[in-house]
Amino acid sequence: MKIITFLLLTVFVTVSLFAEQSFEYRGVDVKVRDKNGYRHVKVKRERPEKCRKLSPNTKLVWGGSYAAAAVSDECKKTFICTTGKILPIKMDEDIETYGVLEVLSFIKEMQKDKNKVLVDARKEPWYEYRTIPGAVNMPFYYFRDRAFYKDEFAYAMRYLGGVKDEEGEYEFEHPKTIVVFCNGPWCSLSSEFVKALEEEGFPVENIKWFRGGMQAWLLANMTSTRPGK
Repeated sequence: MKIITFLLLTVFVTVSLFAEQSFEYRGVDVKVRDKNGYRHVKVKRERPEKCRKLSPNTKLVWGGSYAAAAVSDECKKTFICTTGKILPIKMDEDIETYGVLEVLSFIKEMQKDKNKVLVDARKEPWYEYRTIPGAVNMPFYYFRDRAFYKDEFAYAMRYLGGVKDEEGEYEFEHPKTIVVFCNGPWCSLSSEFVKALEEEGFPVENIKWFRGGMQAWLLANMTSTRPGK
């Protein structure tokens, strides 16, 4: 009886984990804005039919530059791996680090909660070239160099729930919850963005950090915006 109970429990746990893992394949419907107005994008982990038929093994996964030449280009990614500076897993003791699935869950919550914002802290050309659907662009230098970008910084702070008091200091009675990201785990732009927010008194408990950034997002083959789309 104990053996049967254990087997049933094992099956239940396996099925539960499979159901949780399938979330990235079911995806989230996201309303995004572009030059033609609003449109809906299904954000999910994309798997071309050719890639679904792969039976990963040591030779295929770790051959050559990790993915063997025999693997179709649709099923692998190539990234520059020698740029930037590797960042620790925690930006701050009070700031939660997010992974791909946490970001996808956050995007789903964003569709009904306007107090949640996904922030791309990179420069505009990077954002325009490719980003995560639903993200808003708040370039890090608007915050780091806020004395120079006064109007842009003031607009961004109002958007995030900041209100200036009589002494010109920001108060955050109703701050939004944000997930901030940049290019990858070697990219410091999001940390510069967060540092400036902290200096202005933004509550750190309302900040989440997607450390893996665009590199982790694309490595998992998640939906992204692309030039001309």
